[in-house]
Amino acid sequence: MASVGMAAVAPAVERIERYRFQSDGCIPNSQFPALVYREVWSVSEDLPELMEARFAMQGWGEIWRGGLLGETHFHANAHEALGVARGRLKLRIGGDHGASVELGAGDVAILPAGMGHRCECASADLIVIGACPQGSGRDDRNGDPAERDEVRARIASVPLPREDPVMGVDGPLRTIWS
Repeated sequence: MASVGMAAVAPAVERIERYRFQSDGCIPNSQFPALVYREVWSVSEDLPELMEARFAMQGWGEIWRGGLLGETHFHANAHEALGVARGRLKLRIGGDHGASVELGAGDVAILPAGMGHRCECASADLIVIGACPQGSGRDDRNGDPAERDEVRARIASVPLPREDPVMGVDGPLRTIWS
């Protein structure tokens, strides 16, 4: 099991991919791009614990562990970090008109509030560590047109995270999203 001390050593983010999508009428997406940090951590037995400790240390304390929903959804009140601790998955971001992104162990996707996403397929050993900024919760939505105005208002009120979930206050997230 990784200790918080091990999580204090900042991992390296050498390659960042950006994915930006407009609303498709149902999935609002975001003015901010989804980010994929590649090969943030080396694969190890304690990677799930290391990711959990690192996310919590950066104020992304609403953490869950498991797989990822196969239905397109988004969060109207929270940004979300998805760290792949084991296995591989194909993540669809941006809704049906978005893009499929292959993620492997050590990669982290950061999705702004409103960004549609779902798991298209995954390896049997997949473990995802998900996290939202502390206190935000996760208001899962599926793009119901009757909720469009309410959802847009909720998304617009979500503040920028205080810290990058991987790199902390000096990480690239706030600069890219500002």
